[in-house]
Amino acid sequence: MPVKPMKLTVLLAWMLASPAFAALPNGVASGDITQNSAWLWARSDTTGLVNFEVATDAAFTHVVNTFNAAVIDPMQPVKGLVNGLAAGQQYYYRATDATLSSFNGSFRTAAAAGTQNGLRFGVAGDWRGELAPYPAIKNVASRNLDFFVKHGDTIYAERYSGPAQPTASTLVEYRDRHNEVLSTRYNLNTWQDVRASTAVYASIDDHEVVNDFAGGAPQVGGGFYNDTQRYQDGLQAFREYMPIADATYSGTGDARFDGKPNLYRAQQFGDDALMILTDARSFRDAELLPWNGTTADAARFLTESATQDRTMLGRTQLDQVKADLSQAQQDGVTWKFLHIAEPTQNLGLAAAGDRYEGYARERTELLSYIKNEGIDNVVFVTADIHGTLVNNLTYSPDGVNQVESGAWEISTGAVAFEEPFGPTVVNLAASLGLLTPEQVAYYDSLPNDLAKDQFIKALVNAQVLPLGYSGLGLEGSGIPFTNLMPTLPGVGQLDYSLATHSYGWTEFEIDAATGELIVTTWGIPDYSYDELTANPDLITGLTPQIVSRFSVTAVPEPETYAMLLAGLGLVGFVARRRL
Repeated sequence: MPVKPMKLTVLLAWMLASPAFAALPNGVASGDITQNSAWLWARSDTTGLVNFEVATDAAFTHVVNTFNAAVIDPMQPVKGLVNGLAAGQQYYYRATDATLSSFNGSFRTAAAAGTQNGLRFGVAGDWRGELAPYPAIKNVASRNLDFFVKHGDTIYAERYSGPAQPTASTLVEYRDRHNEVLSTRYNLNTWQDVRASTAVYASIDDHEVVNDFAGGAPQVGGGFYNDTQRYQDGLQAFREYMPIADATYSGTGDARFDGKPNLYRAQQFGDDALMILTDARSFRDAELLPWNGTTADAARFLTESATQDRTMLGRTQLDQVKADLSQAQQDGVTWKFLHIAEPTQNLGLAAAGDRYEGYARERTELLSYIKNEGIDNVVFVTADIHGTLVNNLTYSPDGVNQVESGAWEISTGAVAFEEPFGPTVVNLAASLGLLTPEQVAYYDSLPNDLAKDQFIKALVNAQVLPLGYSGLGLEGSGIPFTNLMPTLPGVGQLDYSLATHSYGWTEFEIDAATGELIVTTWGIPDYSYDELTANPDLITGLTPQIVSRFSVTAVPEPETYAMLLAGLGLVGFVARRRL
């Protein structure tokens, strides 16, 4: 992809312009960028005006926009919309509060339609407050990203380890949780660095309110869960602490949606990509009764999920997803990234009720739409399960046979959740009788995370293959991918399809000329609260390393690349190479 402006000048400007930014304890942020606008955000611990300035250079000699926002409550951030920006342009901004403390950041607007500039963005979900300051994302700010997606569970209302605290349930308590994850700890503040370095998009999962809530579930006294004060407080705090528009649904004719927060986003970046971000919590039906681990109950769960008219996204949001995917295909957009907080890939019956497997009828509707409408290069990007898993997406139109949708998925994160996917799944499998004590002991005895990942892969495949689902990985799916992991002597090529014993984030990069997508997951060894507090220098000194990397070829190639190949007489060669 083309070389984009590096941000060392911005980092230098931060150091020079922000000698006393403690009055802006969470730094600054930009978000919800479009081709001509962006939201800017800051929180000051001092009441009074915050002045925002936007410039085309890091020295602020060419200021193009300014505005003020009043701080009334030091725990309530301020933000504002900047319009009239140029597409595909690097901008620099700073916030200065009533104490004259300032903090700088930068963002890049979305590229104009009809252009192919390449794209690089990051995604992660799931970070617990007591596990801050998150060295797993320490390298994000240096990756020169176009944007970063905060993919749910951006706080945890619950406190799982460390000093006991009540579960957050009020606006004040939710604000405290958001402030916690954005604050400096052990002289490190990685989220502050990320948010200053690039624009963010953000949506919720469940822990911004309470574990496993279903916003569309009817309440005893009438209305839905998303009508309750607890939901409203959780969403208010979330939107206050994110640099996003405070949009609200209206005129849908659906009581689940009208008057409720609208976190749905669909933004095109040139002809390279469409980014769709959904809210998979606020409008969903209540979960099915979980599978109890028996063969007889498996049939009950699968039948109910496949036949009951239940929703995870809500009809209004699902129809918007389908319309935006179709429009992107019609407009010649190469990649379509669909962000849904919970996995869409089939992972088996255990804990399936919370994932799209628990809403299989709607899942089939969405995947069959992608298949039947010929929408290509669709990537589902998910989180919530605290590990990286890669798989193609199939669906069953008749309840028996599985059909390839042509889409595939990668789950991302966790940034920090004790414990990650690997040990969590082993414990769950043992509790359901799917693993013997001897098998658990064998897993515990394995010498490293690579070996343990292969144990987890075998365990997951043992649950999905008997149901006719695809095993982990893209092999045999028809998706043109290449494993980019290294080959080690005596070990062979490392597996790209999972990383389940680390904390981290995932980077997506689209080549401007070829449209090839490279997917890289960065990770560090997982750690506990006790390990962090016992040796903070050791934990905060961890540096993210590549734990999964692969590429996928766009099908078909972007038009400009195909024209270039035709000019070189290489179209036939490339076509033969792909067969």
